[in-house]
Amino acid sequence: MTSPTRGPLRRDGWQTLSALLVGLSAACPGADDGGVPAPLLPEPALTRYAPDSLRVVPLSAGVHYRYLWSPSGPWAIHLVSADLDRCQLDLRVIPALAADGATRIRKAVSDMRPSGDADVQVLAGVNGDFFAADGTPVGPEVTRSTWRVSERPALAWGRDRLLRIGPSDAEVDTVGAAPQVIGGFPELLDGGTPVGDLGIAERPSFAAARHPRTAAGLDVQSGLLWLVVVDGRQMPYSDGMSLPELTELFLALGVDEALNLDGGGSSAMSAGGRIVSRPSDSDGERAVANSLWLVLDEAGCQRSRSQASESPR
Repeated sequence: MTSPTRGPLRRDGWQTLSALLVGLSAACPGADDGGVPAPLLPEPALTRYAPDSLRVVPLSAGVHYRYLWSPSGPWAIHLVSADLDRCQLDLRVIPALAADGATRIRKAVSDMRPSGDADVQVLAGVNGDFFAADGTPVGPEVTRSTWRVSERPALAWGRDRLLRIGPSDAEVDTVGAAPQVIGGFPELLDGGTPVGDLGIAERPSFAAARHPRTAAGLDVQSGLLWLVVVDGRQMPYSDGMSLPELTELFLALGVDEALNLDGGGSSAMSAGGRIVSRPSDSDGERAVANSLWLVLDEAGCQRSRSQASESPR
């Protein structure tokens, strides 16, 4: 764990977060790439947010959790970066279902942690789509046990190991190549350009105001996935971000494609088996409809080799 910029923290609760970070670091020995330090943050992000505190914890080779606190918000920002070019890495969408495996309910993110496969190591996860009171997601959802079509934007992860963010009709139409789909709203970036006015004119209280936020983005050139949670509604610790501010964060990270997920009291990030963000509801994690997880599955390399051998030459 690196501590490049440790200044005085102007908020309460540092002891709790510090213990979590120490626990994460201890739980992931040797997870980094041969002892090569992870980059702190892209230079534009370091310049823009001038973090008072910045911590980097390796979760696996090519996967890192970062926590930064910036007084300019103030913002407490939780980031997981993952090099999707590594064949061991996989994405899973987990729906909140009752014991019968079909009835929609709501669960906390930590209660949706993928299980049942001893060969899969769970690295990190975040809450997913917006939802109705009964736990039905508003947008599309394709998992091992569910299939829901919607016109809202989506993030899709295919058997071809390509991450797609965009209009969900295109993603669900190609579901044969995209077995994991999760919805969100709105799409923030398309080709490195903000999408429209990010909903400010139509939904100012949602888009222009600061709230806790959860989102996912992709640096297309590097194949780097970013999962982001910004704590909010907890001054002077963290105020949350507007959608333009969230989009600016992704641009500073070098992201080309980004999708906003459910925020507010739903925002939560798990890393290394712990909730590392600080949900804004007074009783902690909110029960939500689905979640998005990054896992380590060594069988993925075998599948990649098999698909490569079957490809026409």
